[in-house]
Amino acid sequence: QVQLVESGGGLAQPGESLTLSCRISGFAEDYWAIGWFRQATGQEREGLLCIGKNGIIYYADNAKGRFSISKDIGKSTVYLQMNSLKVEDTAKYFCARRLGRCSGSENDYRNWGRGTQVTVSS
Repeated sequence: QVQLVESGGGLAQPGESLTLSCRISGFAEDYWAIGWFRQATGQEREGLLCIGKNGIIYYADNAKGRFSISKDIGKSTVYLQMNSLKVEDTAKYFCARRLGRCSGSENDYRNWGRGTQVTVSS
């Protein structure tokens, strides 16, 4: 059974950094992609960026230059590094997995974590 568990969310002040983790278990396929998404209250879920066999792809302009993604295969974990946080980054952050290449559409991802809340406030 595929499981994704996010962690690392919390309260941050504007300008600070947070690193989110997505621990993945339950599958052995080699050709997969992990995407990070977020959903603010009252808003649609937004694709941020993804890491997979086709590299790293950014889907949100407001993530470029501030957010980065990496993976540690040995720890079965994908990280989302968020720098220079803004109040508008406040949202619940999700990681999701799909077989194949990266995609910016949430409909292409089959397995989801429950999310971790990030609140940016002074």
